[in-house]
Formats: sequence, C-alpha cells, structure tokens
Amino acid sequence: MRAWQVERRKRTRRLIELGGLVVKSGIVDLTGDDRGMIYGALLWVSDKLESDQGEHARGVWKKLGEMAFEREQ
Repeated sequence: MRAWQVERRKRTRRLIELGGLVVKSGIVDLTGDDRGMIYGALLWVSDKLESDQGEHARGVWKKLGEMAFEREQ
C-alpha cells in the first residue's frame, strides 16, 4: 500500500472515532441531528479553550470524559 493510502486510512479512522464521540456524548440526539447547532456548539467549545478560562475548562472536561469512560467499562 502506498504511503498516501496509509495516511488517508489513518485520517479516516480518526475522523470516524471523533464522530463516534459526538454521537456517544448524546449531542446528536439532543440537537435533533442539527448540524448547524452541533457545529456552533463545537465553535463555542473552541472559543472557551482559547479564552483565559481555557486551562480550567480543559481540566474539567478531561476529568468528566475520563469518568464517563470509566463508567462504561
């Protein structure tokens, strides 16, 4: 397999996994699969991470995510 094909498959897998997290979080159902609303929410998260509260948000969100993963196991 060519190098570009390997990289493309890695990228595709990553995108599928990230999309799975969006679904797993319940956002898709809670927004009625409204892509504009989901994108807006992600932009809001991005703005929050770039703000002076970014480090705090990272810590809180990371802990929440880790706890959720642990509950699933």
